[in-house]
Amino acid sequence: MDEQKVFLVEDDETITQVISEKLTAWGLKCQLVGDFQNILQEFLQNKPAIVLLDISLPYYNGFYWCQELRKHSNVPIIFISSAAEQMNQIMAMNLGADDFIVKPFDLNVLVAKIQALLRRSYQYNQENNTPLYHLGEFVFEPEENKITNGESLVNLSPNETKIMVILLRERGQVVSKTQMVEALWQADDFIDSNTLAVNITRIRKKLASIGITDLIQTVKGKGYLIEDETKD
Repeated sequence: MDEQKVFLVEDDETITQVISEKLTAWGLKCQLVGDFQNILQEFLQNKPAIVLLDISLPYYNGFYWCQELRKHSNVPIIFISSAAEQMNQIMAMNLGADDFIVKPFDLNVLVAKIQALLRRSYQYNQENNTPLYHLGEFVFEPEENKITNGESLVNLSPNETKIMVILLRERGQVVSKTQMVEALWQADDFIDSNTLAVNITRIRKKLASIGITDLIQTVKGKGYLIEDETKD
């Protein structure tokens, strides 16, 4: 994987050119789609570090391709779309996206979001001596973005992994939404509490699929909590 490569899935040639030039100016490599019927194959061949994905595309829309990409990879995905309705944003996050930017947007903000996601997703996972966390019979391995007991396995996105680590490091303590937003996205203008809630819901669903229920508790008006008894 090239940690500077951005896969831009956008069919508007003007937008593609502007974004590509901006990313190149910041030292990033921009890979464009050659065949909109074979986006998944091109993604797998090029192995980008991050994906910029529009909703309105030829043949299949961005929601479809987000689902397809998530079957194969936890690579960060940012939706870039003029479809600003909240339901579109919620659907994108529920399908596994990491962020959603509404067109028209400031190119400097786009670059800042890309750089922040790359730092969170790759530099974090390269930290040495990242501990393992025991969740009953399961083991959470942050460096591998997974929870497993040798038989059952759940893969987490980089954001989901970071959320789990934040909560487990403060096990037994309520972590406020503000604390989590600041830790995850560096500044609270990068994401709102609704998007954080979507990420928490996604983690809970993944945990429930392997029989781990009620691990992450919501403390009304305060934040989220993983209680002490989860620790071996």
